[in-house]
Amino acid sequence: MCLYEMVSVSAQTKAFEAAGELLHELVERLGMSQPLVSSHLRVLRGARLVGVERHGREAAYSLADQHVAHIVADAVQHSKEES
Repeated sequence: MCLYEMVSVSAQTKAFEAAGELLHELVERLGMSQPLVSSHLRVLRGARLVGVERHGREAAYSLADQHVAHIVADAVQHSKEES
């Protein structure tokens, strides 16, 4: 999967509007199944676009850094523009 496809996955799912969200919070907010959200996160983690921080038995996910946040914001904005 290319970088653009991975960024578009995160933009499409709107997974990273908030930093440090727990997996169950993402599942609830997105209205998607936990396995589907986990699958997207696994791809994004593999590309180093998101990071994970463990809190006991739970994991909080956030964008890897501000550069990634800007790329995702630009991708979302671009997807809203008319061609």
